[in-house]
Amino acid sequence: MSEPVTEKDNRLYEVVRILAGIVFHTLMPVRFHHTERLDREPPMLLIANHQHALDPVVMALAVKKQQVVFLGKKELGKNRFFRKILTRLHCILVDRHNTDMEAMRACMKAIRLKKTLVIFPEGTRHHEGQMEQIENGTSLIALRGKAPVIPMYIEKPLRWFRVTDIYVGEPIPYEDLLEEGINTETCEKMNDRMRETYRSMIREVQASKKKK
Repeated sequence: MSEPVTEKDNRLYEVVRILAGIVFHTLMPVRFHHTERLDREPPMLLIANHQHALDPVVMALAVKKQQVVFLGKKELGKNRFFRKILTRLHCILVDRHNTDMEAMRACMKAIRLKKTLVIFPEGTRHHEGQMEQIENGTSLIALRGKAPVIPMYIEKPLRWFRVTDIYVGEPIPYEDLLEEGINTETCEKMNDRMRETYRSMIREVQASKKKK
């Protein structure tokens, strides 16, 4: 079995990216806002709320200059063939219900190799109360990896023939937390910052739509 995190890119990923570009410009259209905030040298930790199974593909589509690494639930890899495909697409399969040190090491490797790592901090799909329930793993990876944490807000679940707006936010600061040390308390503080970031992004989006 090949590793999901390597220095090399692969052709399968590029084929899927092309097909995804067609789908998300026609059948299930998405509209990105402020993608210039992604124009930076990796590594990056890209986080988002999770509402649809294809959210990881959409987020990867927003990062045009490199192939991203993303997390997926280990249940997706039960089928041996499908697991091999996911691995080729740089998917780190993670046990959501237990401490998965192997997945944690893979995430840290991605950051060391200067990759963009896509994570859904909620750990599963949520349609209400975005980013209110956050797993500590994301904050731990952020603080240990010291990579910019960039939030993306997916306004609504992806839909056929209806545009979904996706907003890219400014990096979430956490340098002061590093000075306090990496522990349970600072991870909780980072979780609070992620929650407040999404509350703020949602308020801004709602306010801008009311003005139109």
